[in-house]
Amino acid sequence: MKVVAFERSKQGTGESRRLRITGRTPGIVYGGAGEPKLIELDHNALWHALKKEAFHSSILNMDIAGTEHRVLLRDVQMHPYKQLILHVDFQRVDATTRLHMKVPLHFSGDDQSPAVKSEGCIANHVVSEINVLCLPGDLPEFIKVDLSGLRKGSSLHLSDIPMPKGVKAITHGGDQNPVVVSVVMVAATEEAPAAEAAAPEVAAKPDAKSDAKAPAKSATKPEAKPATKPAAKK
Repeated sequence: MKVVAFERSKQGTGESRRLRITGRTPGIVYGGAGEPKLIELDHNALWHALKKEAFHSSILNMDIAGTEHRVLLRDVQMHPYKQLILHVDFQRVDATTRLHMKVPLHFSGDDQSPAVKSEGCIANHVVSEINVLCLPGDLPEFIKVDLSGLRKGSSLHLSDIPMPKGVKAITHGGDQNPVVVSVVMVAATEEAPAAEAAAPEVAAKPDAKSDAKAPAKSATKPEAKPATKPAAKK
């Protein structure tokens, strides 16, 4: 992917605010043999580029004043509630230096697996991206994960996913072989709400014996007695 950027000489909070008002986003390019370079990019073009998955996990060709740089997106600072990019960081790429990157996983075939197709289960995607170590030329845009072999009670670990040539998956923490996809039963959970819905209907039926013992109440009101007038004095 190609990115067009422009050099900027001024920095600071006030200058960055003025850039954003004019529809530009401040940024920086660092790493490699060159010195860090202050840049600015068109905000709308950058906003649409950030929506593409490849922009986050691919090597980008950045044009700065007619000179092309191979860079990686490293950090994006967003406004807390506005649709506004505050700042963006890029790192230069050396063809001989290995990269530590996060690569998205693309899952397929789960609807064709025995677990989903005939065993009343669903495939729960525990993670959506993994950390890899590779040379820039071997960096994949994404890694395919085939779920067509999943069965009830099984799970897919990191070691079960074939890596592209030159790419090594790395982990952090104690778990060296984390679960990527787990198989979850759903048939039992669907029957439980139906049984719970039927229970209130049984409890709501009146008891026939208690109704028979209860005395019947008259629906007619007693007739009012006529008022008597006092006798007249003679």
